[in-house]
Amino acid sequence: MLLRVGTRGSKLALAQTDWVIAQLSKAYPDLKIEKVIIKTTGDKILDAPLSNIGGKGLFVKEIEEALLRGEIDFAVHSMKDVPSHLPDNLEIAVTPLRESPFDVWISNYENIKALPKGARIGTSSLRRLSQIKRLRADLEVVPLRGNVDTRLKKWKEGQFEGIVLAEAGLKRLGINLPYRRFDLEEMIPAVGQGALGLEVRKDDQRTKNILSVLHSEETALALEAERAFLRVMEGGCQVPLGAFAYLHGSSLIITGFISDLEGKLFFRETLKGEPREAQALGENLAQRLLSMGGKSILEVLYKRERHE
Repeated sequence: MLLRVGTRGSKLALAQTDWVIAQLSKAYPDLKIEKVIIKTTGDKILDAPLSNIGGKGLFVKEIEEALLRGEIDFAVHSMKDVPSHLPDNLEIAVTPLRESPFDVWISNYENIKALPKGARIGTSSLRRLSQIKRLRADLEVVPLRGNVDTRLKKWKEGQFEGIVLAEAGLKRLGINLPYRRFDLEEMIPAVGQGALGLEVRKDDQRTKNILSVLHSEETALALEAERAFLRVMEGGCQVPLGAFAYLHGSSLIITGFISDLEGKLFFRETLKGEPREAQALGENLAQRLLSMGGKSILEVLYKRERHE
């Protein structure tokens, strides 16, 4: 039996896909899996922040098109790159157990508070930018794109006093260097951060059955709440927002925020509910943040976007 898996060609995307292949090979020793590397628009444009060139869908569009054409049987995505709305004939059928969802601080300075006034921080995420500005309004946040190695190289060269990366990427790449993990009070993660999603055609039951051995229901519930939050917020890379859900005992807890670009208008909330109500919980959190002042933030940001 042969399955063809579509993936981006970055070192991290390939590491993630190789992990999925290794897990499937353990479960199905006779299964053959062919890797199909697909270059996405997001991989081709490296000199501009994602918020300026169309957002997260840039990393999945070409892969989804190959899936719809039948050129691949499934795709491996970082869930934080997957838009809240999928093409009609596709679905995220399987979500393996989530790696760390948290962001980390990489610097010779112990934390953001220890930085000198006006220090340069590297990140191209508006979500991280607004939360950094909330912690230290005087810092200069500078766009930083490229793969993990490129970002680390620029920091080591002294272009930045510190950079912010996802812990999951460092772990999946086996990169060992000192860092400090941000807690939820300091930095709320992106929706889906640290989680992988295996996307398939809805009518391809055979592939879904094979992939199901990798499914984590705990991760699926958390993502259901986070992505419901994102759908209501109508936000992608163009809006500083984030949400993180997790199971605690018999409850599902979700924390989310929305902010302006400077971190001055910042609305944050935590809700707790039944795991079976994951979607409603995420939607309720979004509605609450919008009513607290998030709606006016969205109006300002979208108005600004139309005039640029």
